[in-house]
Amino acid sequence: MNTACLSTVRRLLFLLVVAAGYAHASDGPPRARAPDEVFYQIFERSFYDSNGDRVGDLKGLTSKLDYLKQLGVTSILLTPLQPSPYYHNYFATEFKAIDPAYGSMDDYFAFVRAAHTRGLKVYRDEEFQYVAEGHPWWRESIGQPKSRYASYLLWRDPSHRVVEPFMDKPKWAAYDGRDYGIAMVDLKQPAVKQYFQELLLFWADPHGDGSGADGVDGFRIDHMMDDLDNKGLNTHLFADFWTPMFQALKARRPALRIIAEQSDWGFGQDWLVRGHADMVFAFPLRGALIQLDKQAIIKAVRDTAAITPAGKEQLIFLENHDVDRFMSAVGDDPARARAGAAIALLLKGTPLIYYGQELGMRGRAFKNIPLSDGIQIPSREAFRWKADLMATGSAIWYQGEQPWWTQRFSRSHDGVSLEEELARPDSLYRWYRQLLALRQARPELREGDQRLLCDDRSDVLCLLREQGSRKTLLLVNLGRTDAKPALPPAITGIAWSDLLHSGSAHPADEMLHPMQVRVLGTR
Repeated sequence: MNTACLSTVRRLLFLLVVAAGYAHASDGPPRARAPDEVFYQIFERSFYDSNGDRVGDLKGLTSKLDYLKQLGVTSILLTPLQPSPYYHNYFATEFKAIDPAYGSMDDYFAFVRAAHTRGLKVYRDEEFQYVAEGHPWWRESIGQPKSRYASYLLWRDPSHRVVEPFMDKPKWAAYDGRDYGIAMVDLKQPAVKQYFQELLLFWADPHGDGSGADGVDGFRIDHMMDDLDNKGLNTHLFADFWTPMFQALKARRPALRIIAEQSDWGFGQDWLVRGHADMVFAFPLRGALIQLDKQAIIKAVRDTAAITPAGKEQLIFLENHDVDRFMSAVGDDPARARAGAAIALLLKGTPLIYYGQELGMRGRAFKNIPLSDGIQIPSREAFRWKADLMATGSAIWYQGEQPWWTQRFSRSHDGVSLEEELARPDSLYRWYRQLLALRQARPELREGDQRLLCDDRSDVLCLLREQGSRKTLLLVNLGRTDAKPALPPAITGIAWSDLLHSGSAHPADEMLHPMQVRVLGTR
């Protein structure tokens, strides 16, 4: 799921993440070509502070666009910007607005224009299936069944005293100790459908001319469901709510793309087919990648390809704002972090990097504190621009005497900052730069076919990407002892070059150490 509160609760209460499932991407049928993108997901509050209040903001984000361009990403995925009582800005109190902590509407459009000037796409994260206490629809209709907004929310009583709550809990705790109600929106109401369609059209095309100059290039739909929260109250949403909205958006902006966060964290086939989304998140593959188990990865890759329709995409990710940081998941092991990055970025699919992942930032959800949206602050700590955590621009909005500060993962001069990693030729940041540069330079890594070789019980994962005569071969030893790849003669007989270092390479003779990565290519 996606908000701190939502994701934690759904994960703890009813989201069963399929860890090792996924399927067959190497032998799948040919697909229509989708736009090539590399996503970078940003938790704005934690990215860069431009005005000294320790809260990341839009001007700060705009000032760092050149960093993103240089890193090698093409598309920015924002978390919500709308006002909300929660720090993560899900559960809105207003939809067509910008949280003042992030800046103004002018700051927002200046950011979009600056991103587009650099050739970067912008995607907004939208979640409007719920509102928080304080939203006008709630404030003006509670106890007022004849209010103009009376039908906008779901109510449990005809007098409109009790809203239909999110997950049947009347109040939800925020990290600052305050409790807020969260109500379900009635997405079946024509006025609600029209409101949200017009809202997304505004963000996609603010001037109404179809140019998209100041408009976003796509949307992420949070917690997308056909039957909202499986309550039987908002049903058939794929056909009745989402599909007409997506059609209206693409009639205005044909190239606009929709990312669905499938609510079950499964393979996402239904969201791609009946939901008409363009992309879903490769959750089962992520479950295999954090294990760094060859057989689980092969199964996940193949199963995913088998269910992904032509022209649709899977977002391949190691981290996002709802899960533990990959570096923590692999036990702070730099070699495992490098191996996971190589696989995720060179697999067929659309990569997504979560801010700070390229530095090896750490973080795990709290498991020993009372339930609130603070539980996932560890995976949303401030991006590490400088070695000194207290440096100007550091977005340490969570500073205080609570565990998300006293037990924080980031510490000054811990080696996990852009400043420190720029000074080290072997840093994880430079590894990401190298891999992304390879992906950009070699067409087969962006749009080529894929074959999984070495499909045996050995520990070496062998991934071949090819387009015509162009080939790139990824070899990763996922075992605990040295191993050679069991490659077919048709591969070992090719003249290979080492793409990470200089010189020729002979894959049949390669002895890989545990977690060692080799990337070979034809000229």
